[in-house]
Amino acid sequence: MGTIIDFHTHIFPPELIRERDRYLFRDDWFRLLYSSPRAQMVTAEELVASMEEAGIHAAVTFGFPFVDTGLCRVANDYVLEAVARYPGRLYGFAVVNPCAPESVHEVERCAAGLRGVGELMPDAGGYALDDEEVMAPLAETCRALGLPLLIHTSEPVGHVYAGKGSVRPEAAYAFARRFPEITIIYAHWGGGLPFYELMPEVRNTLRHVYYDTAASLYLYDDRIFRLLAEVVGPKILFATDYPLIGQRRFLRHLKEVGLSETMLINILGENARRLLGE
Repeated sequence: MGTIIDFHTHIFPPELIRERDRYLFRDDWFRLLYSSPRAQMVTAEELVASMEEAGIHAAVTFGFPFVDTGLCRVANDYVLEAVARYPGRLYGFAVVNPCAPESVHEVERCAAGLRGVGELMPDAGGYALDDEEVMAPLAETCRALGLPLLIHTSEPVGHVYAGKGSVRPEAAYAFARRFPEITIIYAHWGGGLPFYELMPEVRNTLRHVYYDTAASLYLYDDRIFRLLAEVVGPKILFATDYPLIGQRRFLRHLKEVGLSETMLINILGENARRLLGE
């Protein structure tokens, strides 16, 4: 089956998990997503244990993009420690709030140990993806350091759910057009953006854009994998959003949607290997 890489997972320091209630009042978006005791939070050890159980070889992981840059630093320090403990198993991305001038310095600080920036969540940070004044310094830093940027996106239609946010395909397209020299990963299928790659001019603009499959099982029926494999197959990254969805469950489901063996191998890991330069 080849190498399997989960490109979208979240981990938290043990002390933050233990003291969750205290942090709920320090960040509105964190409270929205994690106020329920049923909202799972896991450590690096728990992520790796899940990977072992599911037969996943490696994962891209990151913390929560807090508004408070000090909390972002705590999250990034934990991810830096985790990737050092699990080399070749975990690849870390750095969370930042682009509104904060120190976000550029935080990316530079993390660049030696982490492999990208994200997951950015504009609604959580109180900024707009198409706000050039806010986004340009971070985008330029990613370009200069050769770091991919992973961004939360959501669908302009359909049911409302906690954390859906307001980053729609139009804003995602505008951002990619404004910063064509950086590699972008749009989470959650880019909110439907890859369907527009059937338009040649859109496909050309989005040539450096990838899409992850995080949370697909809650949003789309199985046809999305087969349909978009035809449109943007080399740019699809297997991603679970673990622990939101169990890795073993998602992987088992993906193997049953009717993809060809070659396409399945590419989506499960080869596309990610190329992006990460492995």
